Amino acid sequence: MTEDSKQLLHLVFGGELTSLKGVDFRNLEELDIVGVFPDYKSAEKAWRAKAQETVDNAHMRYFIVHLHRLLEPGAA
Repeated sequence: MTEDSKQLLHLVFGGELTSLKGVDFRNLEELDIVGVFPDYKSAEKAWRAKAQETVDNAHMRYFIVHLHRLLEPGAA
């Protein structure tokens, strides 16, 4: 990897929510950790696939977390 292609880690995960109005999960032990991805583009691809798989369950939600922002909060 070159200096220009810095890893920008992203986590994709999801689970069933208790309500459509918040982000409280029904059961934390059943969270689906899809994976950690080296860039937003690949994370979004995984997120879209999981969201499409669960489209029939309105309470099921998947999220993309920008891990690189948590690891280096002062970086631009």
